[in-house]
Amino acid sequence: MATIRKDFEVPASAEAVWAVVREFGGLVRLAPGFVGACAVEEGGAVRLVTFANGMQVRERLVTLDDAMRRLAYTAEGGRASHYNGVVHVQPLADDRCRFEWTVDLLPDALAVPIGQMMAQGSEAMRSALTPPAR
Repeated sequence: MATIRKDFEVPASAEAVWAVVREFGGLVRLAPGFVGACAVEEGGAVRLVTFANGMQVRERLVTLDDAMRRLAYTAEGGRASHYNGVVHVQPLADDRCRFEWTVDLLPDALAVPIGQMMAQGSEAMRSALTPPAR
């Protein structure tokens, strides 16, 4: 099983970042330019994500833990026989936090293309989560 991890610091409070991340259907706001559309199904437990490159994936919410600022999801269908993603927001200071995104997947051969997509997604999220300079 391949594990891919992307993380970055955000010059914003963990509470502010978590408020955006916790919206399971809000991927367009979280990663504009990387995610083109996100439709919520099954009362918010499932999202159909359309990426800017046209690829679509159906993701199911597994855990949403406000106290830990942790969101876990799984991808259904597609080429991966196993895909589990976790996003975790950790406070570093009152005005700074760490965004962590980890994916475990099979087959291992998907690690390179998924890792490349995660790198692009991380940059889009970092940009969207960083407050404008004052």
